[in-house]
Amino acid sequence: MNKTAIIIGATGLTGSHLTAALLKDPDFSKVKVLVRNPSFNPRPKLENIIVDFDDEESLAAALHGDVLFCCIGTTIKKAGSQENFRAVDYGIPVKCAEIAQQQGIPQFLIMSAIGANFHSRNFYLRTKGETEEAVMKIGFHSISIFRPSVLIGSRKEFRLGEWLAKCLILLFYFLLQGKWKKYRGIKAATVANAMIIAAKEENAGIRIFESDAIQSIGAT
Repeated sequence: MNKTAIIIGATGLTGSHLTAALLKDPDFSKVKVLVRNPSFNPRPKLENIIVDFDDEESLAAALHGDVLFCCIGTTIKKAGSQENFRAVDYGIPVKCAEIAQQQGIPQFLIMSAIGANFHSRNFYLRTKGETEEAVMKIGFHSISIFRPSVLIGSRKEFRLGEWLAKCLILLFYFLLQGKWKKYRGIKAATVANAMIIAAKEENAGIRIFESDAIQSIGAT
């Protein structure tokens, strides 16, 4: 296996773990990170590509490879409005997926969120669900959707809501059993590892991994 991986959202919590793991993985000969600004120091196998996510020509020039990973995401607070949030969490993944599929990339793996549902009354979960629905219709040979629970790891920015949720989940960790097990917090590194394992399997069709399944696959 000698693949070129492309990552959208490489500077985030899960994306940074994914990038580091792929750079160490001998099955991937090149790792292309699509970023708005220079974000990574030069390293073997790493190609740091500056793109304008609003410019389809810029994206088309960058989206050449074998596997597209998407870990991009923001918060409404950081985005400033629901409209700006949707532009990042829906607009960028869907646009990149459409271009990638048109250019012959067979695999797309995306990190969504636990509870994602396009019928949800919650704007965040509805947007994640709508993103899932949109990418599933694009026509990749292989699509893998990952729905992790609260992510555990050190972020560059502080997210109060996520911090509070993490505290509650860690407090009641061992009480979350059976159907509630998928709500346990999960390490971002575990999610990244599960995405790489799924990419190597190359299974055709659409697969959705809930958080407990991600834990089983990606735990090392």
